[in-house]
Amino acid sequence: MEAAVFLVAQAPQGSRPLYPVPALGSGVVSVGMLLLLPVAVGADPSVGPVPAAGTAAWWAVVAVLLAQAVVVAWAGRAPAVVLPLVPAVALLSVPAAPGAAFSFTAVAVLVAVFLAFVARPARPLWPSLVAAGVVLAVGQFITVGALGAAGVGAAVVGSVVQALLVIGMPLLVGSVIAARQDVHEAGRQELAALRREQEALLEAAVSRQRTALSRELHDIAAHHLSGIAMMAAAVARQIDTDPATAKHSVTQIREQSRAVLADLRRLVGLLREEAGAVRPVETLGAVTGLVETWRAAGVEVELLVPAHWEEPGPLAQLVAYRMVQESLANVAAHAPGASCTVEVGTPVDGRLAISVRNGVPTGADPGPGGGFGLVGMAERAQLVAADLRYGPTPDGGWEVRLSLPLEEAVSTMAAPATVPEVHHDPRADRR
Repeated sequence: MEAAVFLVAQAPQGSRPLYPVPALGSGVVSVGMLLLLPVAVGADPSVGPVPAAGTAAWWAVVAVLLAQAVVVAWAGRAPAVVLPLVPAVALLSVPAAPGAAFSFTAVAVLVAVFLAFVARPARPLWPSLVAAGVVLAVGQFITVGALGAAGVGAAVVGSVVQALLVIGMPLLVGSVIAARQDVHEAGRQELAALRREQEALLEAAVSRQRTALSRELHDIAAHHLSGIAMMAAAVARQIDTDPATAKHSVTQIREQSRAVLADLRRLVGLLREEAGAVRPVETLGAVTGLVETWRAAGVEVELLVPAHWEEPGPLAQLVAYRMVQESLANVAAHAPGASCTVEVGTPVDGRLAISVRNGVPTGADPGPGGGFGLVGMAERAQLVAADLRYGPTPDGGWEVRLSLPLEEAVSTMAAPATVPEVHHDPRADRR
């Protein structure tokens, strides 16, 4: 059986194969059996007369066996034609009175049925299989069965039984081989599906990491670089009129530059999985320092906090800190000269509201931005089941409001691919 599996496996996949090796094997075996037939006749004369080696009848039988072998080679490409043709070729030896030698023509039929079944499912081949069995039984009856002394009925039954065995045995073996091939193919497809699933999971994980990194890089760049740009503009105006203040602004620019470099180093350290690269988690308490930084950069910021308030979980505090950080950067970039108020409200119904509101800008609008700041805010808010709202105020300013649950609640929903359209304003595209 292992040899049969090997022979079938040599056929080109995805095409209708030729089987030269099995065909040659069937020819060699049948001719070899024909050569040994005189020995069997000598041991058991009841086998009946057979053509003597070297006679015209003997060579006719050899030619038929070899012709069958040639036809067997096409069992994979045209099984419906080959199956009845192989036993039909055997009928060409009937005029030579092959006797018991006719039974050797069944070898080619065995091989042809097996190869045809493995190459193509049996159901479409049933008509051809039945035709092959009928032809085989007729040939067996004419050449061997009629010579017996048991009568015509017994000869018919014997011929039919032999035809059933010749057709049925390769079908049984072929079904086992085909089942093993199906199991192997199913295993291969399952393995391929698992690999595709792992690749999809890896791509999803990489996508999530890229999104998280893009948010962190945007927060670092928006916070520090906006402040540096504002202070550099102030230095350009103060360097001639107020050198002392200009020197102080240059010192602040240097400190902001060091801060952004430190944040970038920590982020790169996290990417390299360095043990010492631990990035501290910002809290609502750090908002005070954030406000002071922007005041030093020239932004008019007022901080309003209640005397006593309950803090949300650490992840929610980080979301709130990032919202305030990004909102203040947006004020500096898109509302120059506007006053700003950062307010931490009193908890109501288990939720804490934080808002950043600016007035009407008095400076020149620098133009549209990338719009990724609000995207990052919305993604972070959804991660902790918070409610983010933003939009213009009645006095012509802008407000961003975040409502956080006091109890830690991480959303299982995917982060939105775009900024939510609720409370959306065209001016949001530049923030």
